[in-house]
Amino acid sequence: MTGPGAAPTQTRSVAPARPGGRLPGLDGLRAAAILAVLAFHLDPRWLPGGFLGVDVFFVISGFLITTLLVREHQRTGRVDLRGFWTRRARRLLPALLVLVPSVILIARLVETDLLVGIRRQALGALTFTSNWLEIAAGSDYFHSTAPQLLMNLWSLAVEEQFYLVWPLVALALVRFAPSSRFRAGIAVALALGSAVLMALRFDPSAGATRVYYGTDTHLMGLMLGAALAFAWAAPHRAWTSTDVWQRVRVPLVAGAGVILVVLFALLDESMSFTFRGGIMLASLATAVLVLGVLERPTPLRTVLDLPILRWIGERSYGLYLWHWPVILIIEADLPWGTRGSDGYIWSRLWAVLVTAAIADLSYRFIESPVRERGFRGSARHALHTIRYAGTRTARAVWASVVVLAITLTIVMLTAPTRTRVEQLLDANAAEATATIPTPGASASGSPSPAPTTSPSASPPAKTPVAPAPRSGKQTWAMPTGAEIDGYGDSMMVGSIHAMRYYFPGIRMDARSNRQWAEGLMIVTQRGKANRRAVILALGTNAGTDVERARATLDALGPDRMVVIVTLHGRINRIASDNAKLKELVQGRDNVALADWDSALKGSTGQLQSDGMHPSLTGAHLYAETIRQAFADLSERHTGKTVTLKELPRP
Repeated sequence: MTGPGAAPTQTRSVAPARPGGRLPGLDGLRAAAILAVLAFHLDPRWLPGGFLGVDVFFVISGFLITTLLVREHQRTGRVDLRGFWTRRARRLLPALLVLVPSVILIARLVETDLLVGIRRQALGALTFTSNWLEIAAGSDYFHSTAPQLLMNLWSLAVEEQFYLVWPLVALALVRFAPSSRFRAGIAVALALGSAVLMALRFDPSAGATRVYYGTDTHLMGLMLGAALAFAWAAPHRAWTSTDVWQRVRVPLVAGAGVILVVLFALLDESMSFTFRGGIMLASLATAVLVLGVLERPTPLRTVLDLPILRWIGERSYGLYLWHWPVILIIEADLPWGTRGSDGYIWSRLWAVLVTAAIADLSYRFIESPVRERGFRGSARHALHTIRYAGTRTARAVWASVVVLAITLTIVMLTAPTRTRVEQLLDANAAEATATIPTPGASASGSPSPAPTTSPSASPPAKTPVAPAPRSGKQTWAMPTGAEIDGYGDSMMVGSIHAMRYYFPGIRMDARSNRQWAEGLMIVTQRGKANRRAVILALGTNAGTDVERARATLDALGPDRMVVIVTLHGRINRIASDNAKLKELVQGRDNVALADWDSALKGSTGQLQSDGMHPSLTGAHLYAETIRQAFADLSERHTGKTVTLKELPRP
């Protein structure tokens, strides 16, 4: 079992194997891969490139699957495709068939928002098409504001598609390709083609999900593993019998390990390099490590063979299946605090313990029995156990099965189509969008015809923006709501009532997923009609566009009081985005930072179930943070202390 795709590790002719047919060291590599993925999903800040653990799994799967096919053909002169696919089904389906209904029913009890899109997700999980269905639905793996319960199953779909198609290709290569070198070359060419396709199709402005989820664009790890298998099956054992290999073996394997660790630690989804060579580099490093583990006993193999790593590696399939739903369910059921709080750390530890316990139970009582007995043998054993447990017990079991089936059907049919957060944002959206006056309109905010320019249009990044001229003599006194314009994204939309409570008369123009490019356009169109104080809360989904943010501040000019709100979310880039904002305000005396992200640290109950948008109490904290930033800005210029009246929270 290799990980997400649970490829087998049994083979006797590849390298000396311990009793039971398991290859030394590979369980340890699988353990490292699942721990990396787990750390990334627990908190992307802990291991920004932890998602590359999936690519480690891919390489190992490609190697082992191809090795099994090649060895079977060498031994028997044929490949039993039906037997191969049956073994894959035995390995993958039992745990999956338990996972899907279980987490759906538990999520219904804990948080119905987790069931948004669940019919599509369940269909993808059970047909191994999750990746393509999510691409078609426009899902975002890295920046999702509504976490999907079965999101992690995309990689299982990629592996299963590989298992269905690759045996046919591998069999053709074994039969008709002239040499192992040629077969390995074909696999390498496919890997390079997939990497090039990922690089070409990657569009930073559109997000990485299409190239990350796509089987065509994320095939490099599987193909590099297959290439290694073809080369290892040759008499030269992937050229490890040469003097050259003996000279470079230690530094090469050590270098591969260092590269993989560095990529885990430094790479993240916001870097173009990740999808333009980074994933390919991680896959190459993994292939070298696999070869180093297989070739001979080494200190590396000794470490990877530690009992704890073998234990984790053997259960890596269950760990991968369960960890993400468990994290989401615990987050929804036990909101122990935001990032940085003690409760947050304890919730993560609890998620790890629950995941490990379930994975162990799955391995012992579901995966191993079905793999040993097969589907029919397992069914006969289960029926035999129920039959001889007594009539009353048998009736209770069958009644429970029927009730759970009916309940599951009802839950699936009644699953919500939108989260409560999305419904809230929709309800607030109309109130949060102000009519954009023409540049000649009064700065008081009187309505005027909206511009013909589409609000979704984005001005060129380097379009020069003339600073807004002064509108009378500026005063740095604490602004009233009637003197404030607010431009924001869904964070402001979700906080609209609190904003009006703290700033009566504020004029807001906010909508979900608003980016800095659109904010620049609206600020520019308003021109002199912008009020003397402005709030900018943009970029939660797309990040901080420094160039356009700077142009927006230039357009507002140095005489307006401007507050920029920092970002918060489960997205790894938040820290770097906020660092850019802090750098942006340096040297601008008229700009202050409302540190919403820091205000949340150590708090509880301030966010919605999605972990991003403010709750009812969080919206008040959001507005209070902005109000304090205006007070600080006023004190900076006037030298007078601003006393803020504490308002009762509804």
